[in-house]
Amino acid sequence: MRLATSQHVFETQGLGAALERWLRPGIGFEHPRDVLKDPILDLAQKRAVLASWASDASSVRDEPSLRWLLGTPEPVPLADVREALARLDQAGAAQPQGGGARPN
Repeated sequence: MRLATSQHVFETQGLGAALERWLRPGIGFEHPRDVLKDPILDLAQKRAVLASWASDASSVRDEPSLRWLLGTPEPVPLADVREALARLDQAGAAQPQGGGARPN
């Protein structure tokens, strides 16, 4: 599975950057809406990144309404992550089985 790693990242930033994004899929995303816009990830991969962002493992100590995914620059509201997941669900329900539509 290739998570947010593209030929462009490999060519411009090198193998280290490409591997970093593969090992930590949140790298390069500043906000959950950026995950929805990613042109490389499919719906299942986007869901995995967002689910990781929403998990308690990404919660900010003493701030239960914030999530800080490893590799992202700063915490974001959990409500934003949930909204992105809801948009992803809507996009998945709207696309035909086996389709490759990507939400923006």
